[in-house]
Amino acid sequence: MRLPITPAEIAPRIATGAFILNSGLGKRGADEGTAAGLHGFAAGTYPFLQKVPAATFAKVLSTTEISIGALLLTPFVPTAVAGAALTGFSSGLLGLYLRTPGMTKPGKSVAPTQEGLPISKDVWMLGIGIGLLTQGLLDRQSRTDAAGTAAERRAAKAKAKQARQAQARKAAKVSERASRKAAEQARIAAAARREAVAAS
Repeated sequence: MRLPITPAEIAPRIATGAFILNSGLGKRGADEGTAAGLHGFAAGTYPFLQKVPAATFAKVLSTTEISIGALLLTPFVPTAVAGAALTGFSSGLLGLYLRTPGMTKPGKSVAPTQEGLPISKDVWMLGIGIGLLTQGLLDRQSRTDAAGTAAERRAAKAKAKQARQAQARKAAKVSERASRKAAEQARIAAAARREAVAAS
């Protein structure tokens, strides 16, 4: 059975999958202080999260990371699906980096401060996610094109076979008509000989 991934995709999927899975497992059963810290940091950037209890947020975040890590590590999950999940997750993390005060240097710079450096490194996950998503879509298109080409070849072979069969039927009909004509001519010749014998 052909897996929906290529050898070139294995290393980045293992690296990111193991990293995110470990992060998610580390947040399971987080104490109140850890949950509050995670929740406060995220809610400061995404205000809608303020309505979510800290413990619930930590649990959802842990489950999300475990799920994405498992997706990346499971070879039967198409690369486009795993790449889309990683791209969405890492985009959210970089959103925290870009929108949280003190993470970037003053002005319009995206360069990280010392505090923002740990989160800014998550850009590597975004790059891998986009790469996997792109590769997955290209592979899918290639398989679609290959399937289309194979279908075209099958259709061409079937058409050629039908043409050969039609030609064979036509040749058989011509041969049959020629045989009937030859038999008729032989019958006429035999009748003429009988008449000649009778006359003599």
